[in-house]
Amino acid sequence: MNGLYIALIVLGGLLLLLLITLSVCFKMTFYMKKRRAPGPEEFRYPPGEAYRPYYGKMREWTRRMREHPYEEVAILSRDGLILRGRYYEHRVGAPLEILVHGYRGDPERDMNAGLERAFALGHNALFVSQRACGESEGHVITFGIREHLDCLDWISFASEKFGKDTPIFLTGISMGAATVLMAAGEPLPENVVGVLADCPYTSARDIIRKVVADRGLPPRIFYPLIRLSARLFGRFDLEENSPIEAVARARLPIILIHGETDGFVPCEMSRRLYAAAAAEKRLVTVPDADHGLAYPKDPESYLDALRAFREECHLPTSV
Repeated sequence: MNGLYIALIVLGGLLLLLLITLSVCFKMTFYMKKRRAPGPEEFRYPPGEAYRPYYGKMREWTRRMREHPYEEVAILSRDGLILRGRYYEHRVGAPLEILVHGYRGDPERDMNAGLERAFALGHNALFVSQRACGESEGHVITFGIREHLDCLDWISFASEKFGKDTPIFLTGISMGAATVLMAAGEPLPENVVGVLADCPYTSARDIIRKVVADRGLPPRIFYPLIRLSARLFGRFDLEENSPIEAVARARLPIILIHGETDGFVPCEMSRRLYAAAAAEKRLVTVPDADHGLAYPKDPESYLDALRAFREECHLPTSV
């Protein structure tokens, strides 16, 4: 009997250790604590040396976002979270971009150049804060699994608010790019005309395994633990959907833009997405641009590519 008790104690200890490990995996990968809004002179920048040369530009772009008139808007997610956004108008009746930021980010940090770029194309802009980020409610990031459903709800909101004949572009960067690609694989209203995905990943599995390996840990061991933690504590499966599966279903024109020296999401992921996409597609790679820096690195070429892409999106002649 003593041996049985010892075995049960050891087993219980192992289970407790597993539970603690899963809890740590979940908190480090998916959990976001309550956020504080930045002050008027506070600016959030993406971390990393690659971004420092662009901090001056990012600061100015953010100032312009804050100074330009905007309307605060909100929707209720399918699981009861209040999701918030800001609408900026360039011209009444213009095509609308729904802009979606990246992992643990917010519109100001990740898409501060987005207003300038959207207005340069003659588009109105709706910046949304993803669940658990920015001004939106929630504490769990799901790498696009639930976020792409939120994107579908933002499309419905925009169609109701601005008219069902208003052309809509889905625009995202990094995890936001994965989100809009996954949304593009779902049935969409006819007024959604195109998708811009800037530095997207192919799947949550691929990017998490890559990041785990970058940290010197074995992906074969840690990715299953991270996936299990998502199922246990977040009630979602990282592999129930992915951008690379979605682009094979999508029927919208898609443009993929990626920096060739992206150190976080490899440019090869956009090449794989381009190969898998079934609809009209473009792939633009920008030399010497790191993650999310394709526009700051070469704004004119970026805009030229989008102007050409816009011609492929079958917009009504009136816009």
